[in-house]
Amino acid sequence: MPRPLWAGAISFGLVTIPVKIVSATEDHDVHFHRVHLTDMGRVRTRKVCELDGEVVSQDEIGRGYEIAKDETVPVTDEELEQMPLPTAKAIEIAAFVDADTIDPVRISDSYYLAADGQVAAKPYTLLRKALERSSKVAVAKFAWHGRERLGLLRIREGAIVLHSMKWPDEVRNPDELAPREVEVGEEEIDQALELAERMTIEDLSGFHDEYREALENIIAAKAEGKPLPAPAEDEGKEKGEVVDLMAALNASVKAAKESRGEDGEDATVHEMRPSKTTARKAPSKKTAASKKSTAPKKTAKKTAAKKRSAS
Repeated sequence: MPRPLWAGAISFGLVTIPVKIVSATEDHDVHFHRVHLTDMGRVRTRKVCELDGEVVSQDEIGRGYEIAKDETVPVTDEELEQMPLPTAKAIEIAAFVDADTIDPVRISDSYYLAADGQVAAKPYTLLRKALERSSKVAVAKFAWHGRERLGLLRIREGAIVLHSMKWPDEVRNPDELAPREVEVGEEEIDQALELAERMTIEDLSGFHDEYREALENIIAAKAEGKPLPAPAEDEGKEKGEVVDLMAALNASVKAAKESRGEDGEDATVHEMRPSKTTARKAPSKKTAASKKSTAPKKTAKKTAAKKRSAS
């Protein structure tokens, strides 16, 4: 089990459940050092006091809040720990809500809550079964890294998971980011739904970080003095290129069918019909064609007339 990050208790009405917080995720990113390119020496960040220019050690660094220009108030760890908060060492459940009412944008980091000792086994199981049978999630408040946070408790494979959440006023309003209203045809919507249906999968276990794999291959090649892997071909469209949305959807549905081993011949669910504007222009093409066909006859008549006048 990973090292616990926090120890306290879940407060559930009059029930107290001793728990430990452990990270629910792992960091598999490739991390780089900053180096001096001429000799590969490490370049480190030095903490320097801006008043005396001296390098400061970690034990000399504390917290301060600027209340006015050139006026900062120090705040110690002890003062933060002694704040009169009921959530200082407790995850206090405040309410239960339906799971589908939670906006995913508000969910941040995730942690597992491990039962802390045998005394926690029964109340832990009680809360887990209550959440499982109710299909609800618990909304809680807790103190974490010097501030009070909003949390969400739910069940994952028999364990209670704590999700750190944004407060309501921390989520920005997206209204100004939405595009202007445009018309989308019913056929286009149906094709998009068809594509979504074809791309539906059971779980996400098959996904992996291809960027990390490519980066590890580059590092391995450089370490062994081998040529770097060839760059991937760019199969995307040029930036700004206008595409036929319906044609793109039809092609996407066909590709999705073929990737699943299905017959791709009938991938076009909705036939693309000509628009009314195209239908009105059709007769003009006939007229143009008829003019071309009559042009040689007029030329022949003029040639004959010239021959008669010459004779």
